[in-house]
Amino acid sequence: MTLAAGPDAATLCAMLHDARARTLALARDLSGEQLLGPRLSIVNPPLWEIGHLGWFQEHWCLRYEGDGRLRPSMLAHADDFYNSATVPHATRWDLPLPDFDATLGYLQRVLDRVLERIDREGATEHLRYFAQLAAFHEEMHCEAFTYTRQTLGYAAPDRGRQAGAAANAGAWPGDVEIPGGEFMLGAAPDTGFVFDNEKWAHAVEVRPFCMARAPVTNVEFAAFVDDEGYRRRELWSDAGWQWREQTGAHAPVYWQKRDGEWLQRHYDTVVPIPPHHPVIHVNCYEAEAYCRWAGRRLPTEAEWEFAAATTPGLAGCKRRHPWGDAAPSARHANLFGVVGACADVAAFAEGDSGWGCRQMFGNVWEWTADWFGPYPGFEADPYKEYSAPWFGDHKVLRGGCFATRAGLLRTTWRNFYTPDRRDVFAGFRTCAPVPPSDGAPASREQGSRLRDAAVREPGAATLSAGATSVSGVTPPEGAPVPPSGVAL
Repeated sequence: MTLAAGPDAATLCAMLHDARARTLALARDLSGEQLLGPRLSIVNPPLWEIGHLGWFQEHWCLRYEGDGRLRPSMLAHADDFYNSATVPHATRWDLPLPDFDATLGYLQRVLDRVLERIDREGATEHLRYFAQLAAFHEEMHCEAFTYTRQTLGYAAPDRGRQAGAAANAGAWPGDVEIPGGEFMLGAAPDTGFVFDNEKWAHAVEVRPFCMARAPVTNVEFAAFVDDEGYRRRELWSDAGWQWREQTGAHAPVYWQKRDGEWLQRHYDTVVPIPPHHPVIHVNCYEAEAYCRWAGRRLPTEAEWEFAAATTPGLAGCKRRHPWGDAAPSARHANLFGVVGACADVAAFAEGDSGWGCRQMFGNVWEWTADWFGPYPGFEADPYKEYSAPWFGDHKVLRGGCFATRAGLLRTTWRNFYTPDRRDVFAGFRTCAPVPPSDGAPASREQGSRLRDAAVREPGAATLSAGATSVSGVTPPEGAPVPPSGVAL
């Protein structure tokens, strides 16, 4: 956890303020039963989640001593209420939690004390690390809280600036050919704050491959659905088929067909499915089945990072962001505060990677083929529950989504969820072998003509209709897993 350099005191305070402002914006319109919500394995009770943020910040920024000792909390029974490592998920609805106003008061007192400590002591190495940890943890929970609002059919949060060009940019088909080679997967020690699962960079060999220039779109995925993709056993892994049979899934979780047209629930309304937005709310099993149908595959974690972080001829020189080291802006990526929902896959051209892949940051998280595991020499950081408990049964996702705070991301960042999760703002892009040297140009998918025919075929569903109010919201299926893959 040693940080040789990092944000100054003013920047630390700004990070904490920004995260808290977002928490309050997501929570302020909730009341009554909304503060607890239904008992689901894929969400936390909002009232518990809000209090947990104050507990986590107090735990690491005010109570934690370097030798592992803890000072007492300012809130009676705080550890019994909010310690996610010891409070079982299923019991969080039953706890005698403070009410909403008292919970907000606890958050404010904690934040005030942390800001006072930073003002008094400055950006010490201890505070520099743990204040960033608390701010990033809160931002991750804010993203998960945004998923919760979608899962429970609550109203959409404030949508941020609307980017008209992003909404109408269209498709971005085709592949880029990447020669591969040896590169350093993971974070280098001189890159500032990173999580333990990113440590440390180690040499890997990546074979030549082709990667789609953009994520799979709604219109592309609809062709798979309309071609009976959910009913064809040969397209699914054993685990994926078992999940499909158990859930009865026949399309992405929020899709519904009305008069031959595909619609989707977006928070508390039913809206047309924008054809050139990336498909979202699909799990790893669904992504894998689509890839088999299209004659493609998911990228490995190393391939994804190679395509995002390196440039032609400079595999040994990694970028912090796909476009370079410049800080993310609304020109580069659809992250938190830019559009507030997905955008067309051709948008944000200034964010292209050195290889020409678009939207490797933002819009949707992207599933990879790899299980989440430790890098060589892994050692847990002080927040030991962040990574190690989830090794082996979670899949890695990369790249962030429209609800991810820009400051969280770098090309080495690893997100992780169990492969059945559909509530996450996740989609995917596909890969293929490099085409024969004689030969045929690489297509976006080998099944592209099949999909085009399916979209045009009489009776196939189209992607247009008017918006309506939603009622009788059915939450997505999910196994009993932690409510967020990255923020506990």
